[in-house]
Amino acid sequence: MGKRLVWAVLAGAAADLAGLGLIAAAAWLITRAAEQPPLAALSVAIVATRAFATSKGVFRYIERLTGHDVALRAQAGTREDLYRALIPPQQPRHGGADLLSRMVDDTEAVQDLLVRCLLPAAAAAIAGLAAVVIGLTILPVAALVLVAGLALAGVLLPAGTAAAARRWSARIAPARAALAGRVADLVHGSADLAAYGADDEALRKATAADEALAALERRQARVHAAALAGGTLVQGSTVAAVVLLAQGAGVGSVGTAVLALTALVSFEPVLPLAAAGERMAGITAALRRLREVRSAAAAVTEPAAPAPKPESPLTIEIDDLVVRHTPRNEATPPQHNGRTAPDAASPSDDDAAASRRHGRPALDGVSLRLTPGKRVAIVGPSGAGKSTLLAALMRLVEPESGHVRVNGVDIRDLAGDDVRALMTGLTQDPYIFRTTLRDNLRLAGPEAGDETLRRAVRDARLDGWVERVGWDAELGEDGRTVSGGQLQRLALARALLYDPPVLLLDEPAEALDEETADRLMSDLLDVTRDRTTLLVTHRLKGLETVDEIVVLEEGRVIQRGRHDELVAVSGYYRDLWESEVLTRK
Repeated sequence: MGKRLVWAVLAGAAADLAGLGLIAAAAWLITRAAEQPPLAALSVAIVATRAFATSKGVFRYIERLTGHDVALRAQAGTREDLYRALIPPQQPRHGGADLLSRMVDDTEAVQDLLVRCLLPAAAAAIAGLAAVVIGLTILPVAALVLVAGLALAGVLLPAGTAAAARRWSARIAPARAALAGRVADLVHGSADLAAYGADDEALRKATAADEALAALERRQARVHAAALAGGTLVQGSTVAAVVLLAQGAGVGSVGTAVLALTALVSFEPVLPLAAAGERMAGITAALRRLREVRSAAAAVTEPAAPAPKPESPLTIEIDDLVVRHTPRNEATPPQHNGRTAPDAASPSDDDAAASRRHGRPALDGVSLRLTPGKRVAIVGPSGAGKSTLLAALMRLVEPESGHVRVNGVDIRDLAGDDVRALMTGLTQDPYIFRTTLRDNLRLAGPEAGDETLRRAVRDARLDGWVERVGWDAELGEDGRTVSGGQLQRLALARALLYDPPVLLLDEPAEALDEETADRLMSDLLDVTRDRTTLLVTHRLKGLETVDEIVVLEEGRVIQRGRHDELVAVSGYYRDLWESEVLTRK
């Protein structure tokens, strides 16, 4: 990368020097030819003019090629670093639209930093120095005027535009992210907004965000126009001063022409620096936003020397586990449509909100034991901590105290990826990519054959829909072309296809009608027989077959036992069971 950057700078400087030499040689040639000397006296200038004209195009091509290669490599590296920074689970500080804005718009600042700022500045400095040298050989006092003009246009003017633009540029990136969030809400939440009659209000807010961004960009455009006009004024004034000094000093027509045109052309690589100074303010703000993401503390701490991944069969021991959600950064609230990584679990909004609102732990002293082949159902009201328990098992939140052990090894001593390879499944907010149904399933099993895929969709009761649409049907972005029930079953099929040693299932029958949900739960409980499974559910029908039921309320275990034991005593479980029976009647 460093060598390519040096070659780009040298090629850009060579192109500017060739342009400077072309004008100087052409000016000398034209004015000297007007004196009608012998042709031999012009031959060197003729050859030099041709050489400079040809080399300018060649060097400019090389500069564009190497410069953009360096810039694109730097941009790709920045995006890769940003992806890597997002891989460890983080506390939700930014919404999906804001992260997308940082990933796309802000990473382009790295490209602009190289192509529009650093490379032009280096090339302009070299070309300006060459122009001053030419001036010194003809008329030193003219060279001093040229130095003053170049310093004003290449240093003071960019500094001024940067200071003026910084006021607005620091506000443009957040305004653009805010607009992206509003537009994402309109696009992805249009049905919900229309259902609740909130579409006009959402459109009004999006329009206001658009107008705010447009106002900021208009102010920035005025700074750009003023910088361009100022640079042109300095250029014209400097050339006029150089010509007057040359005439006053008695320099001949040839020397005057060379000085004037050299001064004129020397500003060609310098004038864009005013715009570069303006752009630098926006680049600085964008780089600061990227650093915010990269410097965000991970939700969990990875061990310096991870322990070896335990081998199946696995025994999971949860001992007096306490998890507390930290306060969310209110300055950058996540949008409701923000998505986590594909099939990544995070504590549910209900769990986190309840924990923060009441100042209590999301999980408060939960203990549980999962032996090989054991199936445990977790039941409780919304916000009870059920999804937080799954997130803790998948090493996506850091416990305040207590332990989760796999075959006696604390999961804090294991690599997070190893933990999630052992314990994963269907989690909240599954992601569907804009690709075929087959490819979405193969995210969980890249080598899976057609028969394996068919078995997974059959176990998830999705086979009828798959037969209708076909395996190569393209699914829309974020699963917008499928219903909520189809999305849930597709994610379930993916979880079954992945087949982890410990299967975690978070509300597998959510968003399904009563009959379909009953059939799915029946099939799912049949498929998971003799398979280590932790099932989070609001539905109690079919739980007669699981080995243990744990009832959570406000992060604590308030009941545990088998179905027949729990319905025999008063408590939350029996109340919920009686309510479900009455509802079904």
